[in-house]
Amino acid sequence: MNRIPSGCRLHLAVEADGDGAHPASWRVSGRPPAAVLDVPALRDTIAYAEAAGFALVTFADSPLPPGTGRDAAGRIEAGVRAAYLSTLTDRIGLAPTLHTTTTEPFHLATQLASLDHASRGRAAWVVGATNSAEALATIGGTGPYEPDRLRGEVSDVIEVARCLWDSWQDDAIIRDPTTGRFLDPDRVHHVNFTGGSFSVVGPLITPRPPQGQVVVIAADTLGVTGQVDIALVGGGDLTDVTQRARRVREDDVPLVFAEVEVLLDATEPAAERLAALDRASPWGATDRLRHVGSTDGLTTLLRQLAAVVDGVRLHPAVLTVDLPVLAERVLPALAADRLHVAPVAGATLRATLGLPQPSNRFVDAAGAATTS
Repeated sequence: MNRIPSGCRLHLAVEADGDGAHPASWRVSGRPPAAVLDVPALRDTIAYAEAAGFALVTFADSPLPPGTGRDAAGRIEAGVRAAYLSTLTDRIGLAPTLHTTTTEPFHLATQLASLDHASRGRAAWVVGATNSAEALATIGGTGPYEPDRLRGEVSDVIEVARCLWDSWQDDAIIRDPTTGRFLDPDRVHHVNFTGGSFSVVGPLITPRPPQGQVVVIAADTLGVTGQVDIALVGGGDLTDVTQRARRVREDDVPLVFAEVEVLLDATEPAAERLAALDRASPWGATDRLRHVGSTDGLTTLLRQLAAVVDGVRLHPAVLTVDLPVLAERVLPALAADRLHVAPVAGATLRATLGLPQPSNRFVDAAGAATTS
């Protein structure tokens, strides 16, 4: 399958954690800040995003509550949220954040493979690398890690997950009633991986994911872009995003997505909405582009980004307000420009994104040994 070049299509993802990117977004939804996740609201949000034509939805997460102040909110673990939604959706990709520093690598790989099976090939993984002393203490660790150790840990977990996903060949399950064999043991492999802080023998307890490899997504700042399928790049302005996108492409990353926060004109002008939200809890600066204003202005920005990146992950300030505006005004405008195409029901996420089905490293190694 050929990759769709930048400038011809802009893949669109949306972050759907909590009530939105603005810290006071819960005040608009009316949900108390410490309330347990509103599951019906989550279900309705993702159904709306899927109907609108987003290719992918992501779910932020942390081993700690997202804050300790008056606007802190509780939430269910991201992988559980994605699993719940897997059978309620049929075309949108599901990408929970799982942290390499606080999740046992074998369990992480198994959870994501299971999600890919449950969703019939629509799983992705946003690589998390929480590194505070408080977060690491939740697993009995100490920290924070030094930069080189953190980068090494993230790299090791990505590598062992990919090894484990390949530990079952696609044809390992044979279901032979005449011999009573369910699988061919010669097609299931130990991975025998040793990293800087852990080792895994394998194989995985779950057959190979339908996609072969779950789509791996990570921020360019983690230093592992050579191991991922999608690199997320931020920046203070379009020039910053362009420069960072060019740098990560040197690592041959298949796709690059820009990070963009949005607060749009709705029933009230965007500037008035922002001022009201900021009076409750100021929206501090982040390492993402931020658009506060009209849908026309955002559409223009996305057209410009289409020349330098393959996709955009949008972070609506308030999901209940900004997501409908995106769905009703922005995505149709991009579709009219032929910059956006909605995913097809039943398609895998790799097919939606134009990513090829990966070969299996163990099959490749056996073939190389045979021909040598």
